[in-house]
Amino acid sequence: MSDWITGLAGRFLVFDGPDGSGKTTQFARFADHCREAGIGVCEVREPGGTKIGEQIRAVLLEPANTDMSLRCEMMLYMASRAELVEHYIRPALSRGDLVIADRFISSTLAYQGTAGGLDQQEILDVGRVAVGSTWPDLTVIFDVDGDLADSRLPEALGKDRIERRGPAFHRLVRQGFLALAEAQPQHYVVIDASAQPDEVFAQLLDQLKHRFS
Repeated sequence: MSDWITGLAGRFLVFDGPDGSGKTTQFARFADHCREAGIGVCEVREPGGTKIGEQIRAVLLEPANTDMSLRCEMMLYMASRAELVEHYIRPALSRGDLVIADRFISSTLAYQGTAGGLDQQEILDVGRVAVGSTWPDLTVIFDVDGDLADSRLPEALGKDRIERRGPAFHRLVRQGFLALAEAQPQHYVVIDASAQPDEVFAQLLDQLKHRFS
């Protein structure tokens, strides 16, 4: 196994992207790949991952909660994130484990910021309260166009509250992620997630090797 993989011990990576990008499939595959290299891996997802966080997740994704304000939505995501950082992410990093998160503040900037209309700086200010100094070493954006992403999601009745927002909203989400990567290339990398899973995984390994070798 390559030395750069074992060198990820103690790092914090985030996998992010639009709904239907396939990031969760790649997330699981990469976690297994790293464990095979012999390093400890802590996997977390957002929202949720803790006792309180899972309750917040249920509120956030419940389709019936159509009257939730955007600001409330943003702060609930941050509250779930604060629990995750406190109970899992910081302890894992202290142990020298690799932490891989399925979504993080980048999602809030894209969904509630670019697509929702909240001020990006306000989101970052609340984010600093929620996570303190615990920020990712790198965020991987799995990019896919709206039509393909939607084809990978459940039928309408199976979609959660966020997934049910229309195509125009999700186009803005994608634009938000790409804008983050363009503005901060030192903190983000973009993967073409429209390819077959094996090809996407190969891209992922190549990009991470380039960053961490």
